[in-house]
Amino acid sequence: MTEGLPKLDPVIHGKLRLAVLSLLLAREAADFTWLRKKTGASDGNLSVQMVKLEQAGYVAMEKRFVGRKPQTIYRMTPKGRKALAKYVDVLKSLLGGAF
Repeated sequence: MTEGLPKLDPVIHGKLRLAVLSLLLAREAADFTWLRKKTGASDGNLSVQMVKLEQAGYVAMEKRFVGRKPQTIYRMTPKGRKALAKYVDVLKSLLGGAF
């Protein structure tokens, strides 16, 4: 039944990962705290999902200190932008002319 249908990228298809990539698309960078507040995710869940995105090469992570406090910054990579664009195209093709 699903033969010939384009497949959605399973890394992006997770609800929280899709939300994070969508948020990063419009920003040069975002810190972990901002992403957590925007998504409503717990620290642990967001951390796990960010590792998955980083392992896929869709985001890059940078750790730094602001004063004496650690800060984790994420940026979407060119590979991540390309993957998200492809994901959206595949989703549009699966929906047909519905939108």
